[in-house]
Amino acid sequence: MIAYAPAALFFVLFGVGVLRDRRQFSNAVFLGIAVSLLSLALLTELRRAPSLVVEGVAAAIILLPAFGTVALVWFLIANGMTMIRKEGRRPANLLSLLAGLGIIAVTLLLLAALATGSRRLAVLAGTAVLVVLYVSFLFVCFVGYAFLYSRHRPHRNVDFVVVLGSGLIGGERVPPLLASRLNRGREAYEKQAARGNPPVLITSGGQGPDEKLPESHAMADYLTERGFPAEHIEREDRSRTTEENLLFSKAVMERAKPDYQCVVVTNNFHAFRAALLARKTGVNGHVLGSPTARYYWPSATIREFAAVFLSHKLVNFGICGLLALCGVLAAL
Repeated sequence: MIAYAPAALFFVLFGVGVLRDRRQFSNAVFLGIAVSLLSLALLTELRRAPSLVVEGVAAAIILLPAFGTVALVWFLIANGMTMIRKEGRRPANLLSLLAGLGIIAVTLLLLAALATGSRRLAVLAGTAVLVVLYVSFLFVCFVGYAFLYSRHRPHRNVDFVVVLGSGLIGGERVPPLLASRLNRGREAYEKQAARGNPPVLITSGGQGPDEKLPESHAMADYLTERGFPAEHIEREDRSRTTEENLLFSKAVMERAKPDYQCVVVTNNFHAFRAALLARKTGVNGHVLGSPTARYYWPSATIREFAAVFLSHKLVNFGICGLLALCGVLAAL
């Protein structure tokens, strides 16, 4: 039972964090550590298992990562090519392709170090593997907890539904990605209105340099053209970033009702990072995700994770540097 104590401790920390506020990245890390420690504790039980079971588990531990890495690389590169074909060659659309190529580069470096016996290559490969493992662990934590967060649906009444903006087609038309957010926001509005207390729907988005009108105005027009009551729409037309979306929408809500409750709507790949920013900016509400095209999800999720990773750059780069130092010291 002692082997399970560390896992139990981190599960408790995870539970306390969720009860305090679901919108914390530490919850994702605690859950990841707890699951990892539980897996290690379960492996210690293998000493009591028949030898055939032990051999089967050992084979799975060796083979699954190998086949899983090959499958992941193929998926990332294939998705990267799809993104280029459908969305163009913008840097943000190349992330899944670059991730796949990066895994290939680290694997080749490790194989070269093993084949040549070079100490320098061994140090470089070992350091790269340690850093990749750390970043991969955080990424799995991010994706896993984001999935759990998306399963939660608040049941209490809300006073506002905030829909976050995105770029417009031709500088004036709502694209499918933004239409998905607006349709999800309308669903949230209608669910609350059915309780007899219709909320105010805030369309949030300013005017970019290549846009003919503020995103919030195009979003409001999209809704009213489809029968949404215009008197229940408030336009926030100053924001340029997600953080500004939330800050300026918060000011609108606080002026109308200081003790407001709200839901914020964005696309599913963006929901967890938006929730982290909502906590940071003091917005009192849960974030809902709307559907996104499957091919778009991998690159978008990598981009969201990179933004979260860089928002804690001091800690993350410090740990990466420490891992690199450990690799060098181990080689010496």
